[in-house]
Amino acid sequence: MSAAPRRTRRRTYAFLGTAAALATAAALTAALPAQAHADKGGHGHGHPSRYQDVQLLSFNDLHGNLEPPSGSAGRVAELQPGGTTKTIDAGGAEYLATHLRQARKGHPYSVTAAGGDMVGASPLLSGLFHDEPTIEALNKLKLDVTSVGNHEFDEGAKELGRLQNGGCHPTDGCYTDKRFKGADFPYLAANVLNEKSGKPILKPYWVWKKKGVRIGFIGVTLEGTPGIVSADGVKGLTFKDEVETINKYAKVLQRQGVQSIVALIHEGGFPASGAYNYDCDSPGAGAGISGPITDIAKNVTPAVDALVTGHTHAAYVCTIPDPSGRPRMVTSAASFGRLYTDTTLTYDRYTGDIARTAVKSANHVVTRDVPKATDMTDLISRWNTLAAPIGNRAIGYISADVNSTGTESPMGDLIADAQLAHGRELDPKTSLALMNPGGVRAGLTYTAKGAEGDGVVTYAEGFTVQPFANTVNLQDFTGAQLIQVLKEQVSGVNAAAPKILQPSAGLTYTLDLTKSGADRVVSDSIRLNGAAIDPAATYRVATNSFLAGGGDGFPTLGQGTGDLVGSDDLAALEKYLTANSSPTAPIAPPAADRITIVQ
Repeated sequence: MSAAPRRTRRRTYAFLGTAAALATAAALTAALPAQAHADKGGHGHGHPSRYQDVQLLSFNDLHGNLEPPSGSAGRVAELQPGGTTKTIDAGGAEYLATHLRQARKGHPYSVTAAGGDMVGASPLLSGLFHDEPTIEALNKLKLDVTSVGNHEFDEGAKELGRLQNGGCHPTDGCYTDKRFKGADFPYLAANVLNEKSGKPILKPYWVWKKKGVRIGFIGVTLEGTPGIVSADGVKGLTFKDEVETINKYAKVLQRQGVQSIVALIHEGGFPASGAYNYDCDSPGAGAGISGPITDIAKNVTPAVDALVTGHTHAAYVCTIPDPSGRPRMVTSAASFGRLYTDTTLTYDRYTGDIARTAVKSANHVVTRDVPKATDMTDLISRWNTLAAPIGNRAIGYISADVNSTGTESPMGDLIADAQLAHGRELDPKTSLALMNPGGVRAGLTYTAKGAEGDGVVTYAEGFTVQPFANTVNLQDFTGAQLIQVLKEQVSGVNAAAPKILQPSAGLTYTLDLTKSGADRVVSDSIRLNGAAIDPAATYRVATNSFLAGGGDGFPTLGQGTGDLVGSDDLAALEKYLTANSSPTAPIAPPAADRITIVQ
């Protein structure tokens, strides 16, 4: 399960298949109301028919992945008829553009929407340029509307405003001879208010219109955004409850005569299967999904006809009953442009509402067996030319893939080891390092992505792993506090969805998942270099600046003393790889055996 949150300011530089992929449909019922006579063109015998099918294409959590994501981040699992799964390579803006354009053919009534985190935590190709390349790509994709996500606040509200409205970056200036024009589509932020004015910082809603058909879109991000974004990114902002906000603006839209409403929500759930075509309505509506979106869906007003969600990077097409008991479609298209969702909304021209009994939806794979969209190829090539001098530099060598998946991942351990090494350069008394899992954005792949050669780690690949420009911070904690930090991984706000910190070499303990809450961390199993943690002793701990501020639900990490701020986290990783690997002696992936997991 991949967790989407995580944040902070971005690293900056001043320097120059087929038409339709395999899919599974979840339908409330395929049949239209008895009196329906749907006409795709909307004109029967010279007059619009009563029922008009509107195609809603959606995706979420792109995170600036314009090039095909590498390794497991660029694959999806597909459930086979026999119950097995197979993996399919997926993603890449060149292919996403082709799939969306093919999907729109034959659908004159088509709208494309997104569920947030279009930018932020992006690979170097986009992140290096403050995600201007991604906004340009989304314009070419003909995105109509998106909600904000938590990552849209990585660089603060002012930078988000620049992405919306255009203009050169205030520090780095213009990257080309053309002024950045901003997004052609509206970012919706209904529940993100300016503290002083009490008003949304961007539009709360937007209405799509075509030949008398009107569908309103309300966009919100998760209320908990301040807990997963740096304090600077959300300074002066207030984040309100998702349900209350959506219900408020649904009434506003209805007063304007808009009865068909879609909510774009940057919050999500966790399906029982990792396969994109898993039927989460079996055996009952929404039975196969858990997490925050389930409560949200059950409480959002019945006036809303469908929910496009995100944030958890999961794939699902579910129906969850609304407060009146009627099933309602809730969808998410995984992340990184690997999937898109195709939902049919049947619009009733008599009532102006969606005929909910006819809503159907399916996730489709963005396969790489279709022609590349040449305009996207040109865009990627143009920005790569600017990024290449920085991105192609070798920073280390690996003997095999360093994966970022699992409760404890080899990539997470490698980053923790790098931060421990950097901490000991700053202060030899540094005892250990802890890395938040959501800050590990990707792994490292052994197979060469370009001309660098197999096993070579480039700066661009390192940037993709750690794009946030956090610093490595040192703090002192008592042993009792350190034990409490480990318990906070599975208690408090992290009880329902544990965030397991990635430990540096020498820190070991048992995580017993058969227990509940804080008891899942077995206290007397915690060892540092083989010795039990002394509750009264002082330990020097290295973390990134996000964790050092108590982020991700670790309030105890915000209570350390003796703070010392070190270098950029990517610089620490680069230095560690350079010092511990060479072409003839590449570094091996850590075994990821520091945490013993009981299930």
